[in-house]
Amino acid sequence: MQSIKNYPYKIILGSKSPRRQELLNSLGFSFEVDLPNTDESYPSKLLAQDVPLYIARKKALSFDFSKLANKVLVITADTLVIFDNEILGKPKDREEAIRMLYSLSGQTHEVITGVCLRSANKEECFAAHSKVTFRVLSFEEIEYYVDTYKPFDKAGGYGIQEWIGYTALERLEGSFFNVMGLPTQMLYKALMEF
Repeated sequence: MQSIKNYPYKIILGSKSPRRQELLNSLGFSFEVDLPNTDESYPSKLLAQDVPLYIARKKALSFDFSKLANKVLVITADTLVIFDNEILGKPKDREEAIRMLYSLSGQTHEVITGVCLRSANKEECFAAHSKVTFRVLSFEEIEYYVDTYKPFDKAGGYGIQEWIGYTALERLEGSFFNVMGLPTQMLYKALMEF
């Protein structure tokens, strides 16, 4: 087992998400943030539950490892909300965020985060699955949340660590931190074994 203090790799987090940065920092690892330009498209025939891992791996492959030092480890991730076999990505505007939350109200949906760890000569990818159930939300509550928290950078139009998580989360099966965007327990184990 590796030691966090003398971790042998320089870690690069390929994500601009402040939540992912906060979670990785909380694990005790020091890292840099670098954002390769990645097209997040995926084949239309890909099953919805396979898309987050596909995109996470695509992000990892967009790094040019010939220009990176030998002991560099890149971490990339992608989180999606899936409801009724439909992917709910980041809402493009207020109306779409309201529509998404209205469809999730009183329902159970799945949150999947694909994670890829990649160095010049090794790759480890995995996906975490969580099931989230919201109580029934009134239209006024949905509007309040969207107008106050503006969740346009979040899959499914919500952040579990915000007001909606405090007031509407009825049941959670799986990792809370996965729903935030990074399955910390699985990631820690993978980093220590990499």
